[in-house]
Amino acid sequence: MKKKFWFLTKISLKKKVKSKWFLGVNILFACLIIFLLNIDTIVTFFGGDFESQTEIIILDQTGEVAPQFQTLIESEDNTAGESKRYHARISDSDLKTEKENLIDQKDEKVLVVFEKDPEQYLQVKIISEEKINALDYQILVQAVNQAKSNYALSLSNIDPVELAKISKPITLEREILKDTQSVDESMDTVMNTIFPTVVLPFFMLTIFLVQMIGADICEEKSTRSMEVIISNVSAKVHFASKVVAANLFVIIQGGLLLLYAGIAFYVRNVLSGGNMIGSFTASMGTVWDSLVATGFIDKLWYFIPLVVLLMFVSFIAYSLLAGILASVTTSMEDFQQIQTPIMIISLVGYYLAMIAAVFEGSIFIRILSYVPFISSFLSPALFVLGQVSLIDMILSILITIVVIFFFIRYGMRIYKAGILNYSNEKVWKKFSKTIQNKDV
Repeated sequence: MKKKFWFLTKISLKKKVKSKWFLGVNILFACLIIFLLNIDTIVTFFGGDFESQTEIIILDQTGEVAPQFQTLIESEDNTAGESKRYHARISDSDLKTEKENLIDQKDEKVLVVFEKDPEQYLQVKIISEEKINALDYQILVQAVNQAKSNYALSLSNIDPVELAKISKPITLEREILKDTQSVDESMDTVMNTIFPTVVLPFFMLTIFLVQMIGADICEEKSTRSMEVIISNVSAKVHFASKVVAANLFVIIQGGLLLLYAGIAFYVRNVLSGGNMIGSFTASMGTVWDSLVATGFIDKLWYFIPLVVLLMFVSFIAYSLLAGILASVTTSMEDFQQIQTPIMIISLVGYYLAMIAAVFEGSIFIRILSYVPFISSFLSPALFVLGQVSLIDMILSILITIVVIFFFIRYGMRIYKAGILNYSNEKVWKKFSKTIQNKDV
């Protein structure tokens, strides 16, 4: 029986891996990942310029604001590496000359003019040849407002030493009096960078898993090959082979996605002249510093294995559910109806994980973290945010395992009756009758 099991598993896996669909999808994924990670280089090749430096020309008619504004602008430049996004310089020319210099220039230039105003201290004009993008404009506005505040304080006969203290950026210190699982605001770096890169592939692999096992069973029923297979092996062995093959498939697909990401980083490193490794190391250093600052680094030794285990048992649960539901289908149209609720459940879990921080302190969202299929997305996100504990994550895993045993024990009865049921009734009506059948 073991030989038959592994034979069916091998056939199911080979059928997917060697299909034109698998080849086409992976070529598309490889191209898409490489494109997204090198989009700035590609855009630059076709005429765009991500490395251009914006020159900010300061024309100060007050005689006092320009140095402060220049410092503020350049301090806003957080660009990694040697090149800077902004270069601010103070001009001694008149307004008319500087306006003429803005026209038909290849380089991006913005003219900022400061004039005295008896009521508002300063009157400011921002002049450019074309529209300024939203990010640059916002940075300019912030710097202008800060320069105005400093200028107003200087006119109030405040001691220069005190003025320097007022203008100096504040140093924030965080102290949490209640020692709980909560993490401070620095964890936003992790939630906005590392976490989405893990959740999105898991969501995609879940879709692949459901589609593979469902389509495989539906295809065998529609071609009537199911009858031949079941006459040689038990329904239990057949079902187990489908589940194992589907999970091996998503593991292979996940490994390929990692390979494509590695190729994309290599291509980016080559195109950037070897600077990509330094930038990547700096980014990872920022994430690592955030983990160290929040104390979350001490939890990684058990957090990562628990997340992997939760994802694994969730894959098993998804594949069992997809197989049980697919057993009562007789066409691809029926399977699409069956697949939709599963996709909606996984989509709900994905979006809840992305916006988990909005529901801080909500009992309802904590209860949802225990719900199988959703917990694989939501529970790790809530743990990172400090809204659930280690016990809660373990409880989510245990509940999912209980659901798996429930599917194996009771879902097997539905599967046995469904795979040889070729009725033309509506799929949900047929599924309901299969559940109510006491003889199965």
